[in-house]
Amino acid sequence: MDTSEITLWIDGNLPELVLLVGGILALLIAVFYVKDKESLKYKFMMLLGFLFGLLMAVEAITNYGSWRLATSLFVAVAAFALIIRPFCEVHFAIILSFFVMLVIYLAMGSLNGYMLFDSIDLTVLSEGWPRIIVAFIAGAFVYMITNFAEELVKMFGKLLNFWPILAVLGIACIVESLLMFTGNGSIIDYISSMTQ
Repeated sequence: MDTSEITLWIDGNLPELVLLVGGILALLIAVFYVKDKESLKYKFMMLLGFLFGLLMAVEAITNYGSWRLATSLFVAVAAFALIIRPFCEVHFAIILSFFVMLVIYLAMGSLNGYMLFDSIDLTVLSEGWPRIIVAFIAGAFVYMITNFAEELVKMFGKLLNFWPILAVLGIACIVESLLMFTGNGSIIDYISSMTQ
């Protein structure tokens, strides 16, 4: 096979390949976690899973509509599980709210001499305690909203990254890809045919 044939084969089997590699990575992450979650193998697999999860997400978004719905769902769930795993303990809400506080604080410095509706002088907000208080309130508001969203994402992330569920997800992705490689449709098709 020359390079163009390999490229054509990969293009023709992209969803199957994405599912197969993503499933193998999810399964390996679960296995290495159970063996030793402090090992370099586990950390390397987690990094590889994160990078491949990003690729899976991009492929799922760019190929949405051309792939079967079941395939897109498997890819999306596996991509989310692989991407979120390294970040389950990171508190993005506090980082984002601190960033917003800093931006608001810096932006309010430009209110010196600014007149709102040509009648309200906002200079008082550009200095001292009022500037700090407004920046703090803006940061607290952003924290409340993003903390809720973060906890929701973490809840689903921790559920999908609970090692038995991650292992089952990995096996399901591998089985889905093998069914697709052999021309037998999807796990959904297989389950539907067994219930009839």
